[in-house]
Amino acid sequence: MTCRELIEFLWAYHADELPAAQRAVFEAHLGICPSCVAYLESYERTIDLASEAFCAPEDTLPAEVPPELTEAILAARRRRPPEPQDG
Repeated sequence: MTCRELIEFLWAYHADELPAAQRAVFEAHLGICPSCVAYLESYERTIDLASEAFCAPEDTLPAEVPPELTEAILAARRRRPPEPQDG
């Protein structure tokens, strides 16, 4: 697997939707490529930050946030399965 191919599978990997054989190849590449490990960590942190940004729906967004960015984040959230709730 190349770095470019790894990027194509990031969402499926993060969502735990890769078949076992593809996951093994993906993780083997991560084992030899620190750049892809850093990219994956950045990708996952971005998802976490985006999720945290909308934790309190009653909060309003600053006026300088472009509507396109808001819609892109909301669209990504709609594609994700809901996270389990504590308690």
